[in-house]
Amino acid sequence: MNRVGVVNRAVNIPDIGDAENVEVIEICVAAGDEVAENDALIVIESDKASMEVPAPFAGTVSKVHVALSDHVNAGDLILHLDAAAEVAETAPAPPTVVADDEPEQAEAQAPSAAEQPAPQTQAGAPSSRVYAGPAVRRLARELGVDLAAVAGSGSGGRVVKEDVKAFVKQTLATPARASLAPVQEVDFARFGTIEIKPLTRIRVRGAAALRSSWQHVVHVTQHDEADVTDLEEFRASLRDEAAQQGAKLTPLPFLIKACVHVLRAHPQFNASLDAGVTALIHKRYYHIGMAVDTEVGLVVPVVRDADRKGLFELAAETARLAAAAREKKLTPNDLQGGSFTISSLGAIGGTGFTPIVNAPEVAILGVARLATKPKWDGSTFQARKMLPLSLSYDHRAINGAEAGRFVADLVATLSDIRRLVL
Repeated sequence: MNRVGVVNRAVNIPDIGDAENVEVIEICVAAGDEVAENDALIVIESDKASMEVPAPFAGTVSKVHVALSDHVNAGDLILHLDAAAEVAETAPAPPTVVADDEPEQAEAQAPSAAEQPAPQTQAGAPSSRVYAGPAVRRLARELGVDLAAVAGSGSGGRVVKEDVKAFVKQTLATPARASLAPVQEVDFARFGTIEIKPLTRIRVRGAAALRSSWQHVVHVTQHDEADVTDLEEFRASLRDEAAQQGAKLTPLPFLIKACVHVLRAHPQFNASLDAGVTALIHKRYYHIGMAVDTEVGLVVPVVRDADRKGLFELAAETARLAAAAREKKLTPNDLQGGSFTISSLGAIGGTGFTPIVNAPEVAILGVARLATKPKWDGSTFQARKMLPLSLSYDHRAINGAEAGRFVADLVATLSDIRRLVL
């Protein structure tokens, strides 16, 4: 039964996945403002993307509890809204926040402090026996850290996120890396006027992730060209049909379709190495990442279950993700779980490049600008549309012959898309 009146309700930070200490980069409302359901309240920026926090119900802002540059976590108070009683009573409760570092419910009991070996003797032990929660294991995989080498400071010797981060900092400061000459500080102001523009959080964290990937992944890049003349003619013939379904059919959906087709035949490319580099973890799902250039940096949203989507569905989904990335409306789920990534320069230019593997994935496809070139057909030269492809891969997981076969199959598939139905 609804009651007439106004109820003051708290609005908290919703579930933001495994992101922590995200920064408030924009406050969209002030006390006294009236907001509708799903209006943006604040914009937060994690290591991977910026995202708006929408109002869960309509009301009037009575008090804002956050400020610019504050760092917040899931469940933290944003503001209070005065809402109609009937709305307040039916509005969903703030999401339940589960601590990321809760220990896993495994058969093995947590080892006692006496059973914890010293960090230098742990390196040979399987990380699966380490007492750590799922979020900690995920962080360790992303940073390339063997949990068996990390000393736990939590209850019962449990490894927490701070232990992993401290381990990485200590490792980077070890004498083994001291052989790398430090970057020299230069006072550029001595030579003329300068302007200092701080990098966005996404660019800073992206740079750290790229450096980590470059240091840990043994990169090799394979280059080739695909004759996509027939594909482009087919795409043009579908343009009106796609428009009727509200989709713009770019080359990207075809690339995703072709990659999934070839990944099925070469499953080692849809995989990740375990932390000890002793096993390859094959993924039975096809979540394809797509690099998107935004004003705050490069973002890689993920097209989930790409193998289950048709061309028009892929066109709609890639357009949605690209728009959400540029409008800072990506959700944590949009950014997680990728198994293979495509980085396309589209019409920007270039004849090829060497993309950096998006670890913990083992391969990434770079696509440069399509160009019309003469191609010999056995008796004469024909003008054909050629698409440059650059496959970077982790040589620890994939050898050159395997990469060569993958690229050859991808070129054949793009050159004759009828292969997609085989």
